[in-house]
Order: sequence, then structure tokens, then C-alpha cells
Amino acid sequence: QVQLVESGGGLVQAGGSLRLSCAASGRTFSSARLGWFRQATGKEREFVAQIRGRDGSTLYADFVKGRFTITRDNAKNTVYLQMNSLKPEDTAVYYCALGVLGLVSSATERGYDYWGQGTQVTVSS
Repeated sequence: QVQLVESGGGLVQAGGSLRLSCAASGRTFSSARLGWFRQATGKEREFVAQIRGRDGSTLYADFVKGRFTITRDNAKNTVYLQMNSLKPEDTAVYYCALGVLGLVSSATERGYDYWGQGTQVTVSS
């Protein structure tokens, strides 16, 4: 069983930065695909970014390109989401997710097998 624990959320002013972390346990991490999704109040959960296993290839939602960066540290079983130039519309609960088919990219929830509990990010104007 995989466990994912997010941290690093909080309150920040518009234009500021936050770094989210997600620590994984329970299975081989290096071959898995890791993703970040978010869900704002009253909206559906949406894809933010993903990083594949093995080759580390990344994929981003258009609305975060150039502002957010996803990275992973396989030695620490941790994936990060560096968020810069934050906007009030980035306010949401951010979820970490793990997909066992690490060589395939996925921007949909169905592509992920395990989920964290989420961490709140609030951006004030």
C-alpha cells in the first residue's frame, strides 16, 4: 500500500512563492509517475503537473506553464511542486498522486492509483 503525505501549503500574497512536498512510502518510487492536481472550492479537481518515472519527463497544465516546476528526488521518495508568481486563482487544495505506470504520461485522474490527503494553498490579492 502506498501512502502519500503532502506538506508546504499555506497563505501567501499574490506574486509570492510556495514549495509543496509530497513524501511517498510503500513501494518503489523511482519508476512511478508522480502528479499534482488541485481542487478549488466549488470546482472539479484539475491536473496541474506530472513527472514520469525513469526519464523524468514533465507535463504541465497551460495555466501554470512558466510559473510552476515539478521535480522529484528518488533518494528521498519525494516529489516537489515549486510555485512562483502565484495568483489568487491558484487558491485550492493541492493533491499529490502516484501512478504505477511510470513510463506513460497522464493528465487525468484515472491515470493515478494513489492519492494524498491534500494541502491547502491560499493566495491573497
